[in-house]
Amino acid sequence: MKHLIALVFALALTFQPSTAGAEPTYAIAMQGKPALPADFKNLPYANPDAPKGGVYRRAVVGGFDSLNPLIVKGRAAVGLRLYVIESLLARNRAEPFTLYGLIAETIEVPEDRSSITFNINKKARFSDGTPIKASDVLFSFETLREKGRPNHRTFYKKVLRTEVKNDQTITFYLDGKDRELVLILGLMPVLSEKFFETRTFEKTTLEPVLGSGPYTIANVKPGESIVYKRNPDYWAKDLPISRGLWNFDEIRYEYFRDGQAAFEAFKKNLVDTRFESDPNKWATGYEFDAVKTGAVKRDTIEIRLPKPTSAFVFNTRREIFSDKRVREALGFVFDFEWANKNLFHGLFRRTQGFYTGSDLSSVGNPATELEKQLLKSVGADVPERFLDGSFRQPVSDGSGRDRNALRKAVTLLAQAGWKFKDRVLTNSKTGKAFAFEIVVQNPEQEKIALHYQRSLRQIGITLKIRQVDSSQFQQRLQTYDFDMIPFTWYNSLSPGNEQAFYWGSKGREQPGTRNYMGVADPALDKLIDEMVKAPSGEAFVASVRALDRVLVSGFYIVPLYHAKGQWLARWSHIGFPPNTSNYGFRAETAWFEKQ
Repeated sequence: MKHLIALVFALALTFQPSTAGAEPTYAIAMQGKPALPADFKNLPYANPDAPKGGVYRRAVVGGFDSLNPLIVKGRAAVGLRLYVIESLLARNRAEPFTLYGLIAETIEVPEDRSSITFNINKKARFSDGTPIKASDVLFSFETLREKGRPNHRTFYKKVLRTEVKNDQTITFYLDGKDRELVLILGLMPVLSEKFFETRTFEKTTLEPVLGSGPYTIANVKPGESIVYKRNPDYWAKDLPISRGLWNFDEIRYEYFRDGQAAFEAFKKNLVDTRFESDPNKWATGYEFDAVKTGAVKRDTIEIRLPKPTSAFVFNTRREIFSDKRVREALGFVFDFEWANKNLFHGLFRRTQGFYTGSDLSSVGNPATELEKQLLKSVGADVPERFLDGSFRQPVSDGSGRDRNALRKAVTLLAQAGWKFKDRVLTNSKTGKAFAFEIVVQNPEQEKIALHYQRSLRQIGITLKIRQVDSSQFQQRLQTYDFDMIPFTWYNSLSPGNEQAFYWGSKGREQPGTRNYMGVADPALDKLIDEMVKAPSGEAFVASVRALDRVLVSGFYIVPLYHAKGQWLARWSHIGFPPNTSNYGFRAETAWFEKQ
């Protein structure tokens, strides 16, 4: 009997994930090795000599009713995760996806990524001076897994078990199939267990949450403003990962009812910086005196990421958009060339897919043999024009009435059972007219929707435009209560588990995801799995491009457009380093210039 027990115990150890052979290290990259050496002095886009002091004022459109950004309920104030609540590791935004030590001074990860051990910096403190312990990390993990946002719940439930070894050390054991999971755990927000002993985590609150970040909350006016004050005793202020960052003494976010009110506040020097998204404003709206005198400067900053995917999104949960031929047809009707010239001063570029402007894009790149094998293995049916690199979004003659494009649209619609009856496109089976609604939330979205409405009218389709406020729009998004919406997805150079939140099959029925198009394709689910377990850079790129091909060929969206770079307007007393991150201007790198 003793021998049997010993054998069972030995077998159990054999099949347990192990940390054996893992040496402590200062950083971890999703693919390859970290770009910065162990003795790096500061991040490449930070100025270590940046002056400290001053006040930084930002504008936000909308409102807020919560100071907890980690729960589903409520609308959290902007800036809490950036300034107050820290993660175990910190991201270098000059790399695709690499994390360096912060609360965890070092980590231990075996080659197969079947576990990750976090060794907590003994200097790490919450803003009230209490030390951060492994028990706080465990509390954060268990709380977010059970009560946090859907992404935290999904990712953290992949963890097999945890082990707190001492006050400074905690290990998470994994199955090793998801190679990104160790990095996702590194980005875990760290909360104080003691703080929440007398508070309900999942309840919306306007009481500041205790964090360990460089700022604390100094003042709150619900729905109107929030003020962050730099913590002079911030525990990590001298770490290389922080050097040159967090330069303002105070950061203020003022909330405005709409974008125009925020723009007027900027013009009056009530707000310091403005990211412009409206090409009309960028082309003609910055002609006020402060621009002419040089008091306001305008910068176009390079973004070294896939371009944002702005699009009209088909809700395929609706019967009217369930046929791919219908969706492709409506793509031919959108006249980008006319809109860009007549509405946007020619400042936009056409978005082609979901990773436009990066090596991850499938558009213009013929599928490699590895991609083809991958697509075949997941059962994806991708037409040849998407495999050979020849597919592009439609290009019109710019007239606003391109007969060739409209003819193609009508042909596809006819194949799907839609015919003209008294100049109205009608379903040949039901007799119903082709009509649907697009929900927008601001004048900029309404303007491009009106252009689309006019184009659709030419082929007998009625588009109703419904404008709602930001809270109603968010509610509609959460419950998928729309026929079509304008929306923008932002992808990085290291897409991973979040892609399941964007296009995973569960999102067709589960509220609160970003699978707004309602796609439910097992091939996409499998490709996302391949992406997160890719053992090499080549396999990773192949999996992302394959995913892009399936999405693009499904015609789930009408891709719109993107700017060449990041449009930033700023008052001259705001400075920032000449070397920016992959993400462009970052507020944490900026400083106050004494005039």
